[in-house]
This record gives sequence, C-alpha cells and structure tokens, in this order.
Amino acid sequence: MIYTTPSSMRETLRTAIALAGNMSATVTLVVPQVVPYPLPLDQSPKSSAFTERRSRELAAWAPEVTAVQICMGRESDQTIDSVLAPHSLVVIGGRRRWWRSREERLARQLRRRGHDVLFAETE
Repeated sequence: MIYTTPSSMRETLRTAIALAGNMSATVTLVVPQVVPYPLPLDQSPKSSAFTERRSRELAAWAPEVTAVQICMGRESDQTIDSVLAPHSLVVIGGRRRWWRSREERLARQLRRRGHDVLFAETE
C-alpha cells in the first residue's frame, strides 16, 4: 500500500488488508518522501524517523501491516518503483475527480511500469 495522505490512509489500508487476506499476502506500507533537488538525497527536509513513527502510529490499529518502508527520492513514482518488486500489487487511495488527481497520476505511472494497481476511492 502506498501512503498518500493521512485522510485516505485508513480506508486504503482497509482495502489492502482485505485484499491481502484473500490472497494470504502481507501488507507493507510504502511512504515516499520527495527530496527537493537543492538537497542531497540523504538530507530530506522531513526527518525519516519522524515520518516512520507517524506512519506506524497511523497504522497501529492494523496488525496486518507487517512493515513500514520509507523511501527517499526526487520523483514520487520513481522512488516508489525502486522499492517495489517487479509486478507488485499496489493499493493507492484517493478521491476521484473530473481531472486526474495526484494519486490517480501515480497509479497510472506505476501501471505503465508493469505493476498491478488498485485505486481505492476514498472520501
């Protein structure tokens, strides 16, 4: 499951857990952290420890989440793609709009890279 926003995380996580249960799979929460170009990749403006602690707190109600993986990079889709196994099943949550949202664009880019992506519509 890809972490996009705190507001959509709970519903998206429920979808990922239900899907994983049906497939006897595990759920890994992937949290992309985009690092702006002026900074070196290992110096994100956000603390990785803080991001990981916050992500774990948000997912604490779901014991099915087996890992939280923070990944840093310049572009969100490339950063996420670098930590996924080929042809991974990815769950991304977000709102559908008449224009493509950031989450829908991310889902589309990951599909183009060969991953199976489920877009979980949230409120």
